[in-house]
Amino acid sequence: MLRYFCTLMVVAGALSLLAIDSALLATEAPQTTPAGAVVPAGEVSLGSIQLPRQVMADGQTLPSGSYEVKVTASSANPEVPGQLAELERWAEFRQGAELRGREVVTIVPREEIDEVAKSTPPSSGTSRVEMLRENDYLRVWINQNETHYFIHLVIS
Repeated sequence: MLRYFCTLMVVAGALSLLAIDSALLATEAPQTTPAGAVVPAGEVSLGSIQLPRQVMADGQTLPSGSYEVKVTASSANPEVPGQLAELERWAEFRQGAELRGREVVTIVPREEIDEVAKSTPPSSGTSRVEMLRENDYLRVWINQNETHYFIHLVIS
């Protein structure tokens, strides 16, 4: 009887570990929007960008320079009315191991880019940093695997 009980405990423990692993894997799987577009879930490294001017990101000053950009798994809160949570997340700006700032990133799936962009998108695997609206804003546009990431920063 003791052997049977121990076997049940081992099986129950293994099943609970499988459930935890499945839950973790599910959070990393791509998400599908109600329109059927697929967007990456979890953290996404977008590579390196060069900021030509000092900007503000979530109230913090980011000096001009080179930054590694990473999208976090966290949705931007509070949610933006009319936007889907999986398409509005936080992007981190890092220099080495140091987090220098963060800002909301808007994710635009390949299926929707023509509805949003007026200009030709950067090639997949590249980025474009451009001034907007009388040089008051800086837009970082990153195209990774035909998913487009837009970050808008205020010039400081």
